[in-house]
Amino acid sequence: MKRVLIITYYWPPSGGSGVQRWVKFAKYLPSEGWQPVIYTPENPELTAVDKTLSAEIPPEAEIIRRPIFEPYGIYRKLMGKGASTDIKTMIEGSSSGDPASVTAAAAGGDVTPIRSGSKTWKQRLSLWIRGNVFVPDPRVGWVRPSVRFLKKYLKEHPVDAIVTTGPPHSMHLIGLRLSRATGLPWISDFRDPWTKMYYLKHLGLSKRTWRRLGKMEQRVLDGSSTVLAVTPLVQEDFQARTRTPVAMITNGYDREDFSGPEPVPDGFFNIVHTGLFASDGNPLVFWKVLGSMVSDDPEFADRLRLRLVGKVDREVFDAIAAAGLREHVVSLGYLDHAGAVREQRGATLLILPLRNDPEYRPILPGKLFEYLAARRPILGIGQEDGAMARVLSETGAGITADWQNESAIRATLESAWNAFRQPTGLPPVTGDISRFERRALTASLARLLNSLSDRK
Repeated sequence: MKRVLIITYYWPPSGGSGVQRWVKFAKYLPSEGWQPVIYTPENPELTAVDKTLSAEIPPEAEIIRRPIFEPYGIYRKLMGKGASTDIKTMIEGSSSGDPASVTAAAAGGDVTPIRSGSKTWKQRLSLWIRGNVFVPDPRVGWVRPSVRFLKKYLKEHPVDAIVTTGPPHSMHLIGLRLSRATGLPWISDFRDPWTKMYYLKHLGLSKRTWRRLGKMEQRVLDGSSTVLAVTPLVQEDFQARTRTPVAMITNGYDREDFSGPEPVPDGFFNIVHTGLFASDGNPLVFWKVLGSMVSDDPEFADRLRLRLVGKVDREVFDAIAAAGLREHVVSLGYLDHAGAVREQRGATLLILPLRNDPEYRPILPGKLFEYLAARRPILGIGQEDGAMARVLSETGAGITADWQNESAIRATLESAWNAFRQPTGLPPVTGDISRFERRALTASLARLLNSLSDRK
């Protein structure tokens, strides 16, 4: 069996679908002839961990844990107990690939959107330090000791390929140095963009920092054997900037997670959202339309339930209340991955509002694929020409309406309600989503690893 070294910060991960990516790859890689060797911090600054995912790590996997120093402890000492949580949640809770739902849910309190103008001076200072001192991210101090350790480890325990997955993108700097030192083929896996990630413009980066980030990113793109993107738009962008081949393997869903009996309908029109619900994705027009439907239709008012799983910003709750929907909310807080899947499968309609930012257009939220696997209709709210809109259209799983597209939002809700009232109820979604299944995605990864290792 061939061996692949996977360098990742999140292990075991929280429940975010993007971060589950490598647990699921590791789960199925042995059946494709590859043993995963996971290199990860032993003391990461994780606010929460979904322990149910640990059971999916295969016995063939080798786990290597090494100490990491992170600056969040200094933040706490200098700025008070909550400062490190503030900065982590504002940044990592903004990322599609990082564990936004669990991190924010466990942290408690409100999430201040990173682009908000209402940040405290501590938050503003923390963001500036995060952006300009710790480049590319607060885990950069782990790069040098990791390279030193892994060079020695690989002499005694050879592998056939290296994979790094980010964010945090400092993981790629480890891969870059290690690949140069060993000559091993290296895949840099980008669960999110790097210099074009939408929140960077809110960190107060200096021109010098922007230049440093750009040079780091270019060195990683050019130094990789293959770059791996998770969305077609990011793939296109990276390929335009490097001669290195850029492949795409999306995030996905695990069929086994959705294999149990179908939930028994409870008679309610359940609109479900799972994960972080931050105020910079607050769908005000959606609440307005729902409120008017409740006012106009007593039966709809009696049957409507808004089931919210995970951390929900106070501003979102305020908007729901302002629309006259407070009594329809069922706030479930944090659920582990299995619990979130149950809610998704029991939904009448799944909603997926994106962050209201133009640079979110190329991003595919990890939970989109689990929404697809739940086989319930999806109403996406975001860019109508974005990556999510493309997937929903291709699979026939739903539509994407712009945040202000009241007519499309209303038409979707009314159509779902009318179908729900029929004797057969709202039918399941039946489009082909097989290309997003984790086994199929892992087979694609194994083919890529085989092609690289055979060229050594």
